[in-house]
Amino acid sequence: MKCPIFVYMLKAKILLFVIAFIPSLAQAQNPFVFLNKSIPPGTKSNFEIPVISEKDSTIIPVTIFHGSKSGPVLGITAGVHGYEYPPILAAQQLNQEIDPKQLSGTILLVQVANVPAFLNRSPYLNPLDGKNLNRSFPGSKDGTITDRLAYLITNEVISKSDFFVDMHAGDAPEDLRPYNAWYQSTALPEVSEKGRAMALSMGFDYSIIFNIPEERLEKPSVYCSQEAFHRRIPSVDIECGRLGVPGKVETDRIVEGMFLLLDHLGMMDYPDNKVETAPVIVAKRFSIKSNSTGIFYTDKKAGDRVEAGELVGYITDFFGNRLEEVKAPQSGMILYMIGTPPINKNDTIMNVGILP
Repeated sequence: MKCPIFVYMLKAKILLFVIAFIPSLAQAQNPFVFLNKSIPPGTKSNFEIPVISEKDSTIIPVTIFHGSKSGPVLGITAGVHGYEYPPILAAQQLNQEIDPKQLSGTILLVQVANVPAFLNRSPYLNPLDGKNLNRSFPGSKDGTITDRLAYLITNEVISKSDFFVDMHAGDAPEDLRPYNAWYQSTALPEVSEKGRAMALSMGFDYSIIFNIPEERLEKPSVYCSQEAFHRRIPSVDIECGRLGVPGKVETDRIVEGMFLLLDHLGMMDYPDNKVETAPVIVAKRFSIKSNSTGIFYTDKKAGDRVEAGELVGYITDFFGNRLEEVKAPQSGMILYMIGTPPINKNDTIMNVGILP
């Protein structure tokens, strides 16, 4: 017969062990299932999702990082426009630098959403069907190849996410200054506030508000990140890069922003977190459009300030005859603009943010 004191001490030790073990149980992570494959905690898996239409076929390369601890699911897309290289290169860098053993939660990273546009160096459009993937959401399982790309991204990535980021840059003709943006609607105040906190955590010096009227939420999203917001998922856009150039500075800025976001979401510690100043928040913007087709001349570049009534460029025909003087209707800062000479009627020449 054991001594009562011994039994008491043994029970106390067991109780202390259970109490100490409970937190680890609370953080225990189950396998993550993606396309019927079980991904163990603390590992990553690469997938090539086949996308096949009646005429064409392609793939969507996706990497799943499943953390060793429980946490939220973050969806990330790069290469929705295949000529926007810094986000694509940033995704490649994230693929090498994210350690799932140090991760809490799960990351669904679409490495290149629009492989045909990427491989064919095609700005804006998927060359297989001539459609803009970022005007095709939520997509269709029975449509053309771009419709099916949007459908698969919507249903396999966006719908499985708790938070979402779509990474972009200035396409081949677009000069652009870096910024990020979040979606906001009076109909979804909690989702909007979470998106705002995401955007402000990422260290960009300018953040844009995408205001969505309540009635717009009842219509097709059209845009990739807006599809997430329509599904009540806090969503952020990154715009970083210009003129289709695979710049290292821009790529590194995107990578840093994503690690800052992971730190903000409690998914991964980022010891280099040095965000000390709040970004300038731009709530209103306006576009300057072309009334002519021809050749565009300007001394302006993205990031420049413009004043109301200022001449910001002009358009000539193919013989040098001036067709149109382009003036700024209001004051602000150029967020992005046409940075190459060709211009078509109704093209957006500049998108200008009204500074607070």
